[in-house]
Amino acid sequence: MRLQFSLARHLASVAVTAILAAGLGGCQTMSDVTGALTAKPETPANANPQAATEMMGDRYRANPKDAEAALAYGQALRANGQRAQAAAVLEQATIAHPGNKVLLAAWGRALADNGNSQQAFDVLSRAHTPDNPDWRILSVQGTALDQLGRHEEARAYYASALKIAPDEPSVLSNLGLSYMLSRDLPKAEQTLRQAYASPRADARVRQNLGLVVGLQGRFAEAETIVKADLPPDEAAANVAYLKDMLSRKDDPRAGHGSIPVAALGRNN
Repeated sequence: MRLQFSLARHLASVAVTAILAAGLGGCQTMSDVTGALTAKPETPANANPQAATEMMGDRYRANPKDAEAALAYGQALRANGQRAQAAAVLEQATIAHPGNKVLLAAWGRALADNGNSQQAFDVLSRAHTPDNPDWRILSVQGTALDQLGRHEEARAYYASALKIAPDEPSVLSNLGLSYMLSRDLPKAEQTLRQAYASPRADARVRQNLGLVVGLQGRFAEAETIVKADLPPDEAAANVAYLKDMLSRKDDPRAGHGSIPVAALGRNN
Protein backbone atom coordinates (compact mmCIF):
# COMPACT_ATOMS: atom_id res chain seq x y z
CA MET A 1 0.00 0.00 0.00
CA ARG A 2 2.84 2.39 0.83
CA LEU A 3 4.49 1.61 -2.53
CA GLN A 4 1.20 2.18 -4.32
CA PHE A 5 0.58 5.65 -2.96
CA SER A 6 4.22 6.72 -3.12
CA LEU A 7 4.21 5.87 -6.80
CA ALA A 8 0.82 7.50 -7.34
CA ARG A 9 2.04 10.74 -5.75
CA HIS A 10 5.15 10.81 -7.90
CA LEU A 11 3.32 10.12 -11.15
CA ALA A 12 0.61 12.60 -10.28
CA SER A 13 3.20 15.31 -9.84
CA VAL A 14 4.91 14.64 -13.15
CA ALA A 15 1.69 14.07 -15.05
CA VAL A 16 0.31 17.52 -14.25
CA THR A 17 3.02 18.98 -16.45
CA ALA A 18 3.18 16.11 -18.94
CA ILE A 19 -0.44 15.05 -19.42
CA LEU A 20 -0.53 16.45 -22.95
CA ALA A 21 2.93 15.26 -23.91
CA ALA A 22 3.39 12.81 -26.77
CA GLY A 23 2.50 9.22 -25.98
CA LEU A 24 4.27 5.95 -26.70
CA GLY A 25 6.07 5.86 -30.02
CA GLY A 26 5.73 9.59 -30.65
CA CYS A 27 1.94 9.45 -31.05
CA GLN A 28 0.13 12.73 -30.99
CA THR A 29 -1.72 13.46 -27.81
CA MET A 30 -5.12 13.85 -29.39
CA SER A 31 -6.49 14.17 -32.85
CA ASP A 32 -7.69 17.46 -34.21
CA VAL A 33 -10.30 19.47 -32.40
CA THR A 34 -10.76 21.35 -35.65
CA GLY A 35 -13.49 19.31 -37.27
CA ALA A 36 -14.98 22.16 -39.30
CA LEU A 37 -11.88 23.00 -41.30
CA THR A 38 -9.53 20.28 -42.37
CA ALA A 39 -6.57 20.81 -44.64
CA LYS A 40 -6.58 18.47 -47.57
CA PRO A 41 -3.69 16.05 -47.13
CA GLU A 42 -0.98 16.39 -49.72
CA THR A 43 1.28 13.70 -48.33
CA PRO A 44 0.74 9.96 -47.91
CA ALA A 45 -0.66 8.92 -44.54
CA ASN A 46 2.60 7.14 -43.73
CA ALA A 47 4.86 10.06 -44.64
CA ASN A 48 7.45 10.79 -41.98
CA PRO A 49 6.78 13.88 -39.83
CA GLN A 50 9.88 15.74 -41.04
CA ALA A 51 8.95 15.36 -44.69
CA ALA A 52 5.36 16.39 -43.99
CA THR A 53 6.57 19.43 -42.06
CA GLU A 54 8.80 20.54 -44.92
CA MET A 55 6.05 20.09 -47.50
CA MET A 56 3.42 21.91 -45.45
CA GLY A 57 5.95 24.58 -44.56
CA ASP A 58 6.59 25.30 -48.24
CA ARG A 59 2.87 25.64 -48.84
CA TYR A 60 2.48 27.93 -45.84
CA ARG A 61 5.39 30.19 -46.77
CA ALA A 62 3.96 30.57 -50.28
CA ASN A 63 0.86 32.18 -48.75
CA PRO A 64 1.06 32.75 -44.96
CA LYS A 65 -2.45 34.21 -44.94
CA ASP A 66 -4.01 30.98 -46.23
CA ALA A 67 -5.94 29.61 -43.24
CA GLU A 68 -5.89 26.00 -44.41
CA ALA A 69 -2.16 26.15 -45.13
CA ALA A 70 -1.48 27.58 -41.67
CA LEU A 71 -3.63 24.93 -40.05
CA ALA A 72 -1.91 22.10 -41.94
CA TYR A 73 1.54 23.49 -41.16
CA GLY A 74 0.68 23.86 -37.48
CA GLN A 75 -0.52 20.26 -37.37
CA ALA A 76 2.63 19.04 -39.09
CA LEU A 77 4.86 20.98 -36.70
CA ARG A 78 3.09 19.47 -33.72
CA ALA A 79 3.40 15.98 -35.16
CA ASN A 80 7.12 16.64 -35.57
CA GLY A 81 7.47 17.72 -31.94
CA GLN A 82 7.97 21.42 -32.76
CA ARG A 83 5.30 22.60 -30.34
CA ALA A 84 6.44 26.15 -29.70
CA GLN A 85 6.76 26.84 -33.42
CA ALA A 86 3.32 25.30 -34.03
CA ALA A 87 1.79 27.62 -31.46
CA ALA A 88 3.52 30.62 -33.03
CA VAL A 89 2.33 29.77 -36.55
CA LEU A 90 -1.24 29.24 -35.40
CA GLU A 91 -1.22 32.41 -33.32
CA GLN A 92 -0.24 34.42 -36.40
CA ALA A 93 -3.01 32.69 -38.35
CA THR A 94 -5.60 33.74 -35.79
CA ILE A 95 -4.35 37.33 -36.03
CA ALA A 96 -4.81 37.20 -39.80
CA HIS A 97 -8.23 35.55 -39.41
CA PRO A 98 -9.77 36.99 -36.22
CA GLY A 99 -12.86 35.13 -35.12
CA ASN A 100 -11.98 31.95 -37.03
CA LYS A 101 -12.98 29.39 -34.42
CA VAL A 102 -11.24 26.50 -36.15
CA LEU A 103 -7.90 28.27 -35.99
CA LEU A 104 -8.59 29.32 -32.40
CA ALA A 105 -9.20 25.67 -31.53
CA ALA A 106 -5.97 24.58 -33.19
CA TRP A 107 -3.98 27.37 -31.50
CA GLY A 108 -5.49 26.52 -28.13
CA ARG A 109 -4.54 22.90 -28.46
CA ALA A 110 -1.02 23.82 -29.57
CA LEU A 111 -0.71 26.00 -26.47
CA ALA A 112 -1.85 23.09 -24.33
CA ASP A 113 0.72 20.84 -26.03
CA ASN A 114 3.35 23.42 -25.16
CA GLY A 115 2.36 23.57 -21.49
CA ASN A 116 0.73 27.01 -21.66
CA SER A 117 -2.31 25.69 -19.84
CA GLN A 118 -4.05 28.86 -18.72
CA GLN A 119 -3.62 30.58 -22.06
CA ALA A 120 -4.77 27.39 -23.81
CA PHE A 121 -7.92 27.30 -21.70
CA ASP A 122 -8.65 30.97 -22.41
CA VAL A 123 -8.11 30.62 -26.16
CA LEU A 124 -10.21 27.46 -26.35
CA SER A 125 -13.02 29.29 -24.56
CA ARG A 126 -13.18 31.56 -27.61
CA ALA A 127 -13.21 28.63 -30.03
CA HIS A 128 -16.83 27.65 -29.35
CA THR A 129 -19.90 29.17 -27.75
CA PRO A 130 -22.26 28.06 -24.96
CA ASP A 131 -25.11 27.75 -27.46
CA ASN A 132 -22.97 25.66 -29.82
CA PRO A 133 -20.44 23.77 -27.69
CA ASP A 134 -17.91 21.36 -29.17
CA TRP A 135 -17.32 18.26 -27.04
CA ARG A 136 -13.79 17.91 -28.38
CA ILE A 137 -12.85 21.39 -27.25
CA LEU A 138 -14.56 20.85 -23.89
CA SER A 139 -12.39 17.76 -23.38
CA VAL A 140 -9.20 19.63 -24.24
CA GLN A 141 -10.24 22.41 -21.85
CA GLY A 142 -10.60 19.74 -19.19
CA THR A 143 -7.04 18.53 -19.77
CA ALA A 144 -5.78 22.12 -19.53
CA LEU A 145 -7.51 22.49 -16.17
CA ASP A 146 -6.04 19.18 -15.03
CA GLN A 147 -2.60 20.52 -15.92
CA LEU A 148 -3.33 23.47 -13.66
CA GLY A 149 -4.32 21.15 -10.82
CA ARG A 150 -7.97 22.20 -11.01
CA HIS A 151 -9.33 18.66 -11.17
CA GLU A 152 -12.90 19.27 -9.99
CA GLU A 153 -13.33 22.02 -12.59
CA ALA A 154 -11.80 19.77 -15.24
CA ARG A 155 -14.35 17.05 -14.50
CA ALA A 156 -17.20 19.50 -15.03
CA TYR A 157 -15.88 20.04 -18.58
CA TYR A 158 -15.61 16.29 -19.18
CA ALA A 159 -19.19 15.90 -17.90
CA SER A 160 -20.36 18.55 -20.37
CA ALA A 161 -18.51 16.81 -23.18
CA LEU A 162 -20.10 13.47 -22.27
CA LYS A 163 -23.57 15.01 -22.39
CA ILE A 164 -22.90 15.81 -26.03
CA ALA A 165 -20.99 12.61 -26.84
CA PRO A 166 -22.18 9.93 -24.38
CA ASP A 167 -19.64 7.19 -23.59
CA GLU A 168 -17.03 8.80 -25.86
CA PRO A 169 -13.89 6.79 -24.95
CA SER A 170 -11.43 9.66 -25.42
CA VAL A 171 -13.31 11.84 -22.94
CA LEU A 172 -13.71 8.97 -20.49
CA SER A 173 -9.99 8.27 -20.76
CA ASN A 174 -9.11 11.87 -19.97
CA LEU A 175 -11.57 11.76 -17.06
CA GLY A 176 -9.86 8.62 -15.81
CA LEU A 177 -6.49 10.39 -15.91
CA SER A 178 -8.04 13.24 -13.95
CA TYR A 179 -8.98 10.83 -11.18
CA MET A 180 -5.48 9.37 -11.33
CA LEU A 181 -3.96 12.81 -10.86
CA SER A 182 -5.99 13.31 -7.69
CA ARG A 183 -4.94 9.81 -6.55
CA ASP A 184 -8.40 8.25 -6.72
CA LEU A 185 -7.04 5.13 -8.41
CA PRO A 186 -10.14 2.90 -8.04
CA LYS A 187 -12.31 5.57 -9.66
CA ALA A 188 -9.66 6.09 -12.35
CA GLU A 189 -9.65 2.36 -13.12
CA GLN A 190 -13.45 2.17 -13.22
CA THR A 191 -13.64 5.07 -15.68
CA LEU A 192 -10.83 3.77 -17.86
CA ARG A 193 -12.39 0.31 -18.03
CA GLN A 194 -15.56 1.96 -19.30
CA ALA A 195 -13.50 3.72 -21.97
CA TYR A 196 -11.58 0.54 -22.82
CA ALA A 197 -14.82 -1.39 -23.36
CA SER A 198 -15.71 0.84 -26.30
CA PRO A 199 -14.86 -0.50 -29.76
CA ARG A 200 -13.76 3.06 -30.59
CA ALA A 201 -11.08 3.16 -27.88
CA ASP A 202 -7.58 3.82 -29.20
CA ALA A 203 -4.24 2.42 -28.05
CA ARG A 204 -3.68 5.17 -25.53
CA VAL A 205 -6.82 4.18 -23.63
CA ARG A 206 -5.25 0.74 -23.25
CA GLN A 207 -1.99 2.30 -22.02
CA ASN A 208 -3.79 4.53 -19.53
CA LEU A 209 -5.75 1.61 -18.10
CA GLY A 210 -2.63 -0.51 -17.83
CA LEU A 211 -0.82 2.31 -16.06
CA VAL A 212 -3.57 2.81 -13.49
CA VAL A 213 -3.81 -0.92 -12.82
CA GLY A 214 -0.03 -1.04 -12.43
CA LEU A 215 -0.11 1.89 -10.02
CA GLN A 216 -2.27 -0.25 -7.76
CA GLY A 217 0.43 -2.91 -7.61
CA ARG A 218 -1.16 -5.38 -10.07
CA PHE A 219 1.68 -5.42 -12.59
CA ALA A 220 0.94 -8.84 -14.13
CA GLU A 221 -2.61 -7.73 -14.89
CA ALA A 222 -1.36 -4.39 -16.21
CA GLU A 223 1.09 -6.17 -18.51
CA THR A 224 -1.70 -8.36 -19.87
CA ILE A 225 -3.81 -5.28 -20.62
CA VAL A 226 -1.14 -3.28 -22.45
CA LYS A 227 -0.06 -6.15 -24.71
CA ALA A 228 -3.42 -7.84 -25.40
CA ASP A 229 -4.18 -8.58 -29.06
CA LEU A 230 -1.09 -6.74 -30.30
CA PRO A 231 1.74 -7.88 -32.58
CA PRO A 232 4.80 -8.97 -30.57
CA ASP A 233 6.83 -5.83 -31.32
CA GLU A 234 4.01 -3.49 -30.27
CA ALA A 235 3.27 -5.57 -27.19
CA ALA A 236 6.93 -5.44 -26.15
CA ALA A 237 7.04 -1.69 -26.66
CA ASN A 238 3.94 -1.22 -24.52
CA VAL A 239 5.33 -3.38 -21.73
CA ALA A 240 8.63 -1.46 -21.84
CA TYR A 241 6.70 1.81 -21.61
CA LEU A 242 4.70 0.55 -18.65
CA LYS A 243 7.81 -0.63 -16.82
CA ASP A 244 9.48 2.73 -17.45
CA MET A 245 6.52 4.67 -16.05
CA LEU A 246 6.21 2.44 -13.00
CA SER A 247 9.95 2.54 -12.27
CA ARG A 248 10.26 6.31 -12.13
CA LYS A 249 9.55 6.30 -8.40
CA ASP A 250 13.01 4.77 -7.92
CA ASP A 251 14.79 7.77 -9.44
CA PRO A 252 13.12 11.12 -8.72
CA ARG A 253 15.75 12.79 -10.91
CA ALA A 254 14.57 10.90 -13.97
CA GLY A 255 13.02 12.90 -16.77
CA HIS A 256 9.29 13.41 -16.76
CA GLY A 257 7.29 10.60 -18.28
CA SER A 258 4.48 10.95 -20.75
CA ILE A 259 0.89 10.20 -19.91
CA PRO A 260 -0.75 9.16 -23.19
CA VAL A 261 -3.98 11.06 -23.66
CA ALA A 262 -6.61 9.39 -25.77
CA ALA A 263 -7.16 10.70 -29.27
CA LEU A 264 -10.29 12.69 -29.82
CA GLY A 265 -12.54 11.37 -32.56
CA ARG A 266 -13.14 13.32 -35.75
CA ASN A 267 -16.33 14.37 -37.37
CA ASN A 268 -16.69 12.70 -40.74
